[in-house]
Amino acid sequence: MSRRPMRFARQALLLQIGLITLVTAIGFLLVASLLDRNLTDQYGERALGVARAVAADTGLADAVAGGSQQAVRDEAERARAATGALFVVVTDRGGVRLSHPNPDEIGEHVSTDPSWVLAGHEVVNVQRGTLGLSARGKVPLRTADGTVVGQVSVGFDAQHIETALLRLIATSAAFAGGALLVGVAGAAWLTRVLKRRTLGLEPHELAELVRQREAVLYGIGEGVLAVDAAGRVSVCNREAERLLDTRIETGSRAADLDIPPRLREVLLAGRPVSNLITVSGDRVLVAGHRPVRRDGTDLGGVLSLRDRTDLEALSQELESVRGMTDTLRAQRHEFTNRLHTLSGLLQTERHQEAVEYVQALSTGSVAGLGPAADAVRDPYLVAFLSAKKAGALERGVELELGETSWVPSAVAAPVEVVTVVGNLVDNAIDAARTGSRRPARVEVDLLADGTTLHVSVVDNGDGVSEALRERIFTEGVSSKGGGNQGLGLALCRQAARSLGGDVRLAEPDGAGGAVFVAVLPGVLESATGPVDEREAEL
Repeated sequence: MSRRPMRFARQALLLQIGLITLVTAIGFLLVASLLDRNLTDQYGERALGVARAVAADTGLADAVAGGSQQAVRDEAERARAATGALFVVVTDRGGVRLSHPNPDEIGEHVSTDPSWVLAGHEVVNVQRGTLGLSARGKVPLRTADGTVVGQVSVGFDAQHIETALLRLIATSAAFAGGALLVGVAGAAWLTRVLKRRTLGLEPHELAELVRQREAVLYGIGEGVLAVDAAGRVSVCNREAERLLDTRIETGSRAADLDIPPRLREVLLAGRPVSNLITVSGDRVLVAGHRPVRRDGTDLGGVLSLRDRTDLEALSQELESVRGMTDTLRAQRHEFTNRLHTLSGLLQTERHQEAVEYVQALSTGSVAGLGPAADAVRDPYLVAFLSAKKAGALERGVELELGETSWVPSAVAAPVEVVTVVGNLVDNAIDAARTGSRRPARVEVDLLADGTTLHVSVVDNGDGVSEALRERIFTEGVSSKGGGNQGLGLALCRQAARSLGGDVRLAEPDGAGGAVFVAVLPGVLESATGPVDEREAEL
């Protein structure tokens, strides 16, 4: 059975304790060595200083030169007693002791070679002599005329050095022990913080999480934007930057991001959101936000983004086809009724009434859009506006095609046209229905300029307030009450700008209401064939 590997936090703690102990021990040994050397040097210099002071007495030199041993012994003992030295030894020129703490040693030759000192040099060293190990200072003894007549040797017991050294080492050891304890406590605290910051995960687990995160974030087809509890971006993959069409730096504040207002509000609020539809540039996005918590700790939230531009386009196209199908079905029934009426008039031989009936059908009642309906040659637009007119009538709003409308060619981009015109017409119908003017009216003008379609939608509602005129196309801003508003005009402008055009709010005329104007380049097929009378007049 394999042993369970030691956890990283414990390994780090033991490693730090071992390192601190090693550094403390090496430092302690170095300090002890330096203290030993410094104390030895200090005692040697002290011995040398005393020896110099004793040798400076010219009376002592004269006593040595005159052979007065008692005077020499008395002077040496006074110096030893005054300085606390282990010994003060005075020798003659031949190296024979004239003074010594042990009277038996007087008259004997010194135990070390005195030639170097007697040659006029000073010596400092630690040597073992008749009184044991001592720090010694030796100087030549000179008469007044500078003649060397002997030497003065002063020694301090090495035991004193050891005693002082042990006292200093004990102090240093106490300091080193305290430093070691502080270091161990700091290592334990650091290990605990490390464990808390890594959520108790081992390094290999963290590495695996990083690899998994990279694989997930950059391998999925969704955009991911994570924000920590402080409101700063912690994770953002390339797909999120592509969908939002902006560069997002890790660590930047969510409040400062150049993203749609709805997404910024969700990130700052931190509440869970599902299937939030928003517009970013020329894309329709579906966003979801989930707060993240672990063991009761707020870790921020994750915003997921999915591109639904193509799906939105298909939905618009499907809605348009469904509306056109309903309109064509209604027109078929209406056309059948007209044929039945005309057949009945002819069968009853009411030829004049039949002629008048056909003339009435051809002078402006086609599709119920007014006299300008025959100027719009695209059946798709006619069917679409007819469906909108039928819906408007049900809501008490009259929808008419402007007399200046003229579209001689077919629509080449029905999805974009329906998105723009449909949203503008729907908003105009709502504005006219809820406005204070009656009868409620909406007028749509369509004018072709080559392959460019100019659209103007006018309603007689209460108009757009001055406070909203500059922001009416911003996602989430709407003049309507209630929630989930403010997306239609943003989609409308997005669709127009994706074609290279635009949608704007024009200044209303004196009648009030709102006037929205759209320019849609390249949505019409090139007009071919002869120019009819209507085109010639225009």
